[in-house]
Amino acid sequence: MRKPFSLIALLVFISTVCASAQPSAEPYGPQALTILDARKFHWSPDGNAYLNFQGGELVQTDVKTGAKTTLVTKQQLTPAGASEPLRVQAFDYLPTLKKLLIYTNGKRVWRYATRGDYYLLDMAGNSLKKLGQSLPESSLMFAKVSPDGSQVAYVSKHNLYVEDLKSGAIKPLTTDGTDRLINGTFDWVYEEELDCRDGFRWSPDSKRIAFWTVDARKIRNFLMMNNTDSTYSFNVPVEYPKAGEKPSPTFVKTVEVATGKITPIQIPGEPDNNLLPRMEWIPGSSELLIQQLNRRQQESTLYVADGTTGAAKVINKETDDAWVDVRSNWSESEVTNWHWLAGNKEFLYLSEKGGWRQLYKVTKEGKETLLSKEPYDIINVYAVDEKNGYVYFAASPTNATQQYLYRLKLNGKGNAERLTPAKYAGTNDYEISPNGLWASHSFSSANIQPTGGFISLPTHKPADGKTEPELKAGRMKVEFFQVKTSEGTVMDGWMVKPANFDSTKKYPVVFYVYGEPASATVVDRFGSGYNRLFQGNMADQGYIYISLDNRGTPAPKGRAWRKAIYRNNGIVNTKDQGLATQEIVKWPFIDKNRVAIWGWSGGGMSTLNALMQYPDLYQTGIAIAAISDLHLYDNIYEERYMGIPSEAQADYAKGSPISHVKNLKGNLLYIHGTGDDNVHYQNAEVLINHLIKAGKLFSLMIYPNRSHSISEGEGTSQHLSKTYTDFLLKNCPPGAK
Repeated sequence: MRKPFSLIALLVFISTVCASAQPSAEPYGPQALTILDARKFHWSPDGNAYLNFQGGELVQTDVKTGAKTTLVTKQQLTPAGASEPLRVQAFDYLPTLKKLLIYTNGKRVWRYATRGDYYLLDMAGNSLKKLGQSLPESSLMFAKVSPDGSQVAYVSKHNLYVEDLKSGAIKPLTTDGTDRLINGTFDWVYEEELDCRDGFRWSPDSKRIAFWTVDARKIRNFLMMNNTDSTYSFNVPVEYPKAGEKPSPTFVKTVEVATGKITPIQIPGEPDNNLLPRMEWIPGSSELLIQQLNRRQQESTLYVADGTTGAAKVINKETDDAWVDVRSNWSESEVTNWHWLAGNKEFLYLSEKGGWRQLYKVTKEGKETLLSKEPYDIINVYAVDEKNGYVYFAASPTNATQQYLYRLKLNGKGNAERLTPAKYAGTNDYEISPNGLWASHSFSSANIQPTGGFISLPTHKPADGKTEPELKAGRMKVEFFQVKTSEGTVMDGWMVKPANFDSTKKYPVVFYVYGEPASATVVDRFGSGYNRLFQGNMADQGYIYISLDNRGTPAPKGRAWRKAIYRNNGIVNTKDQGLATQEIVKWPFIDKNRVAIWGWSGGGMSTLNALMQYPDLYQTGIAIAAISDLHLYDNIYEERYMGIPSEAQADYAKGSPISHVKNLKGNLLYIHGTGDDNVHYQNAEVLINHLIKAGKLFSLMIYPNRSHSISEGEGTSQHLSKTYTDFLLKNCPPGAK
């Protein structure tokens, strides 16, 4: 079932157009975090009720009857001397300890609001205390109460601290932390590409804390320039390892809280040629399970380590001739890549080694057993109900654009059972209660508005015994289709046709593309990009709007589909998009002389490559925050999918848009923010130089100091949308002919 409330979902700061080299989508978070997002509901420990903030108070609601109980009032959340209660952004409810940990005043660190202030409410004594009072305001990160309730640990200014809750004494457990020697949290690239933010864990007996140290002292700064916020310009440095640079040496250590004695975990290998993306204490023990990736990310090694001596032994190895994917697919807590069973003697583990993303049982000694034997991908693991012998997960064996709830017996007997009723054809998501009796169900499809509610399991009936929610159609009509390229690749796509569509006439077509491994665009879910950026309605204006998912996108179509992009980024995805478009423009209602394509970040790169590699096919392109040269993106992402540059120079060159600028014929609008710490504005200037050298004319829109989302500043989003719309209307005129 769900992990205890000490493992929590962090309040994130994500714009709708941010992500790893892409404008998306799914906020990955596979690490132990510290607090439950106060905007959402969370299950009570017994699983029969849920908690959320209602009117500024923490309320518990019985899932079956709807009866409400106020657990914490506004008065209890009001600090002494204050007239207003705290603005709770996230919380950790600890009923057995009669405590509530509160996060407020969050400040952004890179992409997420991971530092702020923490308060602890003692519900028994009705006292509210601010933690870390001797430390700077809004500097605390990832506060966690110890399992025995006596202490709380947190990070401030790259050092790990522990605070005694009885005496209030604050003790540093590390003192060498700087912005380059990072204890208890991570640098930019670990957060961005390995989903690592919270970098420490309490031991089950509350005597030790395991933590990461990242030594980023050899990683160079990338200097962004701020020209607008003062009379003289100034540099904005970002510690950023480009492709080809070695990763930061990273270590796992434990510290004995009582004495401050630090013990390094003895993980073999060169620290600057390996990555350490995952680490957790084995429940009920003094041992850790640690995952190591080699720099190429083609070999994953699991170690069991003694937290007191630091000795580590290998229990499992996995290799892949592309990459081993360590992004978490565990929804139950978004913490880790495994789940312990059988009194912590074995764990569940997802792997693609058999050609599909499947569940394995792995013993503490490393013996492996395949649990899910059917030939399809597990999209997400929702929960493990060991008491009743089931694991719940998301899958869609026959339609890669959709998602449904399944359950499988933990003994591996029989096939998985689909629990989502047929009427919910589309994308279904679930939050399953700790006792496995209830779930929060959310549903939508491209043509059905979002709906949902609480259900009982396994019947999938409304928890309150009343009628099921009404399904309401959206205004837009989205059609899904498949297209087969001349090379035999079958691709999923969606299409929105013009209002008052006439099949005897020809219409302009606009393709929305991403095309990289971080995100899929063809998903049967409401509002999935069906009119992005355009001011007004594209269908009303007379456009056909289409998106296609090429090989390499993370669709549940098996390992071979996803990993076809290895050392082929910018190559296989561009070819798939181009060859599929060649088939689509043969349709009688498509005007092959009015074909546009656009994308953001990785999709911006796909747009540039499409315009330049298929110049006679696409007449217009809008590329936003695009990578122009694969060497200019970060090492963990690019080396995962393209290999180490010194070993794959020809592939890097072939996939980079700057290698193809001489072929450009169409109308190009390029857009970038100068404050982009993800895909640097450097990409724009490198591209511009190549376009100038090749004598190519193009349009350019630069947004000063805007980040990858191009959302900061009054009027920015509206201006971006108008710029996009005006260019499209001018260069790919709408309407039937």
